[in-house]
Amino acid sequence: MATYATLHVWRRGLSSVCTNRNTLSNALRRVQFYSVSMKSGKQNVNGVDLFYQQTGTGQHAVLLLPGALGSGQTDFGPQLESLNKERFTVVSWDPRGYGNSRPPQRDFPQDFFDRDAKDATDLMLALKFKRFSLLGWSDGGITALIAAARNPSLVNKLVVWGSNAFVSEQDIKIYNAIRDVSAWSARMRKPMEDVYGAQDFSTIWGGWVDGISQFTQRPDGSICRELLPLISCPTLIVHGEKDPMVPAFHPQYLLENIRGARLHLMPEGKHNLHLRFAAEFNQLVEEFLCE
Repeated sequence: MATYATLHVWRRGLSSVCTNRNTLSNALRRVQFYSVSMKSGKQNVNGVDLFYQQTGTGQHAVLLLPGALGSGQTDFGPQLESLNKERFTVVSWDPRGYGNSRPPQRDFPQDFFDRDAKDATDLMLALKFKRFSLLGWSDGGITALIAAARNPSLVNKLVVWGSNAFVSEQDIKIYNAIRDVSAWSARMRKPMEDVYGAQDFSTIWGGWVDGISQFTQRPDGSICRELLPLISCPTLIVHGEKDPMVPAFHPQYLLENIRGARLHLMPEGKHNLHLRFAAEFNQLVEEFLCE
């Protein structure tokens, strides 16, 4: 059984209240909007208590899949807050060993993406969703690709960004360049250090770099190349043209190997385009999901 905590998100609306009457009126409207109930809890799936958040009452269920070391808290604030609550039921999850889904300690065996894909789909089934769409960022996009390929009867639509189906030598250079988190800016480190603490963040991040690098030992560096032709649901690939983490040949490869996929380019987008350009991204996703 999952345990639930009902949250009412008041902070953002109340912080805007001031003496100006129009501003006060606008702030009160925001308070009313943000007070939509959000459930959070843990669901035992495949022997692990997985943390999730759920908001909205719409018939279309959507699962948000975070990036490396990510969680709903760190990766999807604008989506949990602003995706249409009447059209969608939005669920975010913390993969095993990440965020609030600890213990266990995160590890990176050769099948860690497959393990996450099974956990994600089994979580949604445990939450009584019979069919759902997947929105996956970065590593979460890889997980979503695998889940969609292996569960065509469950996945309604698929949106991925900042993701790749294989690891190239160019990718390895990128990953190694960011291995040392002490070289990151304090602004970049803070969200992860708030979740993991400085030492655990550094350790788990190093484990991730080693884990993703091991795919170069597979033919053509494949993570899930062979699964892409099995994806049958409508698929939207979003790519930020200034993404320093994901070279442009990755979204192009996905486009060419997923039947019927479409590609949307964001000229100013970087790796975190869904956070930096949240309103534009959310509108794009909502329109695609509602087609």
